[in-house]
Amino acid sequence: MPSNSANDLNALHRVVGIDVGGTFTDIAVLEDGKLTVHKLPSTPADPSQGILQGVKETGVTTAEFVHGSTVATNALLEGKGARTALVTTMGFEDVLEIGRQSRAELYNFEMDRAPALVPWDLRFGLPERIDHTGTIVEDLTSESIQTLIGLLEDSQAESVAVSFLFSFLNTAHEDLVLNALRKMKNPPYISISSQVLPEFREYERASTVVVNAYVGQVMSRYLGELEGPLGTGLRIMQSSGGSITARLASEQPVRTILSGPAGGVVGAFYTAMQAGYPDIITVDMGGTSTDVSLCPGEIKETTSSHVGGYPIGVPMIDIHTVGAGGGSIARMDTGGALVVGPESAGAEPGPACYGRGDQLTVTDANLLLGRLLPDRFLGGRMTLDPGRVEGLMQTLARRINTDAVQAALGINRVVNANMERAIRTISLERGYDPRLFTLVPFGGAGPMHACELAQELGIPGVLVPSRPGILSALGVAIADIVKDYSRTVMLRGADLDRARVDEEFQGMEGLARTEMSGEGLSVDKMVARRFLDVRYVGQSFELTVDYPSPATKAELTKVIGNAFYKAHLRRFGYADKNEPVEVVNLRLKLDVAMEKPAIEPQSTRATDPKPALIGEAEVVFQEGAMNSPLYQREELVCGNRISGPALVVQMDCTTVVPPGWSGAVDPFGNLLLNRIGVKQEFIGVHHGPSVSG
Repeated sequence: MPSNSANDLNALHRVVGIDVGGTFTDIAVLEDGKLTVHKLPSTPADPSQGILQGVKETGVTTAEFVHGSTVATNALLEGKGARTALVTTMGFEDVLEIGRQSRAELYNFEMDRAPALVPWDLRFGLPERIDHTGTIVEDLTSESIQTLIGLLEDSQAESVAVSFLFSFLNTAHEDLVLNALRKMKNPPYISISSQVLPEFREYERASTVVVNAYVGQVMSRYLGELEGPLGTGLRIMQSSGGSITARLASEQPVRTILSGPAGGVVGAFYTAMQAGYPDIITVDMGGTSTDVSLCPGEIKETTSSHVGGYPIGVPMIDIHTVGAGGGSIARMDTGGALVVGPESAGAEPGPACYGRGDQLTVTDANLLLGRLLPDRFLGGRMTLDPGRVEGLMQTLARRINTDAVQAALGINRVVNANMERAIRTISLERGYDPRLFTLVPFGGAGPMHACELAQELGIPGVLVPSRPGILSALGVAIADIVKDYSRTVMLRGADLDRARVDEEFQGMEGLARTEMSGEGLSVDKMVARRFLDVRYVGQSFELTVDYPSPATKAELTKVIGNAFYKAHLRRFGYADKNEPVEVVNLRLKLDVAMEKPAIEPQSTRATDPKPALIGEAEVVFQEGAMNSPLYQREELVCGNRISGPALVVQMDCTTVVPPGWSGAVDPFGNLLLNRIGVKQEFIGVHHGPSVSG
C-alpha cells in the first residue's frame, strides 16, 4: 500500500480503525460518514499479520489508518521487553525496589510485588544534584558520563531509562546524558524522564520512564513493520483516548499501554451521547478480559494507573480490567471451587468449540446454554462444535457433582460476579450510584452478559450499540488527535497568581502547537484545554479540575478551591472548605477533531419486529430452558419492540435478552433494553452530592 500524504487523505475522507484483541482483530472503515466493519481471528505470534490480512479482506488500499495496539501491553505483562538499564542520581538506584509503603492488599501477607523491570546490576547512579528549585547543586562531569558509557557498553543493555532528581525543573543533566548516549557506537533505545513525564514524585516518574524504555524496542520494531504496508500516515491510539503519530508512539510507547480499551470507551461514549445518554458505565468484554469504565457525562482520566503492578503516571482513561472474557478458562481450584479466569485460551488454541483447544471457556458455556448459535458465529463464516463442548462440560460437571447445564450456568455466574466486582470498584467505591447510569456493553461477549449484570447491580437500562462487536475499532477511528503536556509548579497562597499560571500555560501551548504543526496538522484546527492538579496543602495525592478563567486573583483562588472541594466530596465523601489548597501540576491537552460518522436518525418507525424474526431456539436461563425467538439485528428498525427471552444475532455479536426484559430500537439503531416494570426515564440521569460548608 502506498504512503499517504495529508492532501491525499483529505481528498479520500477514509479512516480505518484497527483494534487487535486477544481473540479477534476488528476493523472499522469510515468513509464519508458511512461505516463498514470486518472481523477476523487475531494472530498472537505476530499481530501485524492479522491486521494486514484484515485490511486486504476489506479491499481498502489507501486510507488513514489508526491502530489500537496491545503490543506494548503484552510486552509489559508477559515480561518480554528489552534488557533495560536505569541511570539516576547517585544514592537513588533502588527507587524501583523501595517504591511506596502502601500495599494493594493490606491483609495479604503472601502478596508478591511485581519484580523490578531493571535488575540491580543494571542500575547506575551518577554524582549529580539539582535541588527543589531547579538550581544545580552538584555538576555532572564529562568524566562521570564517559564512565557510564563504558559500563553501559559492557552491560549489553538494549534500552536505557534516565531519571534524575528534580529533572522536571531543570533538564540540563538529563540533556547531557541524552547527547552522550546518542553518540554511542551502537546507541540503545533511550527514554528520558523530562521528555516522558516532567512531573514530581521520583518513584512514579522513574517507573514510568523505565516502562517506556522496557517496551520501547518492541513497539518501535512493530510499528516500523506496519508503516511500510500501511503508509506513513499511520496513527496509534493513546491510553488517554486520543491518537498520536506512529513516530511519537515509538518514542513514548508508555502512552499506548491501554490503547485498545481506550478506543472502546471513546466509541461507547460517542454512541451514548448521540443517543442522549450522557451518564454511562461501559463494559467491554472481549476474548481475554473485561474492561469497565464510568463516564459521568464525560470520559474520566487518571494519572495514577497501575498496569501489571507498575505505576504509570501518563494520562489514561480511568479503566478497570479483570480477567473475565469469552476465552477465560473455567477450572476447579485446589479447594474444589469453580474458578473462571484470569487465564485465557486466546485466539490459539481458543475456546474448545473452535475445534482446537480442550479447555472449557465462557464462550463454550454460552454455546452449551444455547446463547450462541453454532452456525451463525461471525455471520456464518465460522462454525462452532457443540458436541466437543458437551463432552468436556460433562467431565467438569461430574467433578462438581452436577449436570452439564448447571455447570455451564455456574461458569456464567462466576464470570458475571467477576465483572460485577469490577463495576462496583469504578462506581460505588468512588462515590457513584450505578443505578443512576446506563450500562453500555460491547466487545464480542459484552451484550451476552449485560442484562444479567445490570439486574444484579440494580441498573435499570442497557444500551447495546448497533455494532457492539467492533465498537473499539470505531472508537479508534473517530478518536481526535490529542497530545498531553504537563508541568509541576507547586503554587499556593501568594504564589497562585493568574498571570504566572497563564504564562506557564502559554509556554506549554507554544511548544505543543509547534510540535503538532511539525506533524502536518493545521494550527487553526487545534483546540487547547487546560487543567490543574490540586490538593490540600500537605496532602499526598491530587485531583484534576478544569482551569477557570476568572478576572481577578481572588476569584481564581476561590474558584479553584470550590472546584477541588466538589471533586474531593465526590471522590471521598467529605470536603473541608476551610483548608487551603495548592496547585501541583498544570496539564494541557491539545486536540485536533477528527471526522465522526454522520448517522442520520431513522424517520420510519415500526413496532412489529416480525420482519427481523429468523427462527426460534431453546435457550437456557437461570429460570430454565425456554423457547426464544431469534432476531437478525440488521433487520430491526426504529421502533421495533422485543421481549425476553430472545436472542438478537449479528456478525460481530449476539445479544441475550433474558426473561423479564424488553426493549426497542432507537432512531440511531441502538437497542435499548430495560427491566420490565422499571421506569425508563431514570436511565442516564446522574445525580451527585452537593458541596456543603
